[in-house]
Amino acid sequence: MTMTDGTALPHPAKATARQSSPDTGSEFTPLLRDVKEQELLDRRTGWYARTMVTNALSLAAVVTGMALIGDSWWVLVLAPVLAVLCARTAFIGHDAGHAQISGNRATNRRIGLVHGNLLLGMSYAWWNDKHNRHHANPNHIDKDPDVAADVLVFTSKQAATRTGFRGWLTRHQAWLFFPLTLLEGLALKLYGFQDLRRRTGRERLVEGTLLIAHIAGYLTLLLTTMPLAHALVFAALHQALFGLHLGMAFAPNHKGMDMPDPDGEKWGHLRRQVLTSRNIRGGVLTDWFLGGLNYQIEHHLFPSMPRPHLKLAQPLVKAHCRDLGIPYTETGLIDSYRQVLRHMHEVGEPLRVDV
Repeated sequence: MTMTDGTALPHPAKATARQSSPDTGSEFTPLLRDVKEQELLDRRTGWYARTMVTNALSLAAVVTGMALIGDSWWVLVLAPVLAVLCARTAFIGHDAGHAQISGNRATNRRIGLVHGNLLLGMSYAWWNDKHNRHHANPNHIDKDPDVAADVLVFTSKQAATRTGFRGWLTRHQAWLFFPLTLLEGLALKLYGFQDLRRRTGRERLVEGTLLIAHIAGYLTLLLTTMPLAHALVFAALHQALFGLHLGMAFAPNHKGMDMPDPDGEKWGHLRRQVLTSRNIRGGVLTDWFLGGLNYQIEHHLFPSMPRPHLKLAQPLVKAHCRDLGIPYTETGLIDSYRQVLRHMHEVGEPLRVDV
């Protein structure tokens, strides 16, 4: 982990003296005031409307292409294109969940249900609940579901309990990380259906109906536009690349960054979000490929800030952190993956020593 100037940062979970403050509650207030004065929290309804229309037309164009060339193996060329567009769809659903698109909660929910449940087969309610808990306590081992021990683990303490097949996964998790993301698209669908058991009444009906409609529509599209063999290969390629794209977008954000000590000093909002997040440098292509999540620090500080405003808020946040002596981590895309994989490799080290 490095500062923008290349200065080394502390190892995750080791807070330093400069990360402590006797008055953390007031640190965020001046920054929030500056952001509001520049109207960076104002909605960008027109921008989102154009983004959603462009995405919908692009999806329609791919579907048309599938219908026209489905009898040829050349149809597989459209699978990566569809994977990328599905990632765009996921980013729109993400922004709706954070109330970035509209000030009306019902409108955001409808947008989320369409882009999540109907178009992707991913439960909007399940994802929103999980993601909001992550935002409230990023990288907190007891409170952030994204660092809970599952297929992967993120601390040496978690790794110490792994045996058998799970132990093997942990020993090799750095090598397995990106291959495992190929299954993420299918995993998201499975988690959504499993979560329906927690839902009641109308919410279960709406969520379940849209999830089933997605599955039925996806299968119908494949089987009516191409032979079965083409359909199986197309679906496998599409889902794998979709999962990989999401993994590449979300992996750099927090993995390998500081992890708050559950028994240590409580951090205020500013430090809790900045110290656990990593930004990715880049230009227009990086912004597009990562769906604005490359401005992860700004996004975590201001979750409802519209995506096109995150870049505008970055200079304010960097200057504020510099004035307070708070590390602001920013690196290149490739280096971010290197940092993530290095951290995961180090977490599994004790199990490799025991072999």
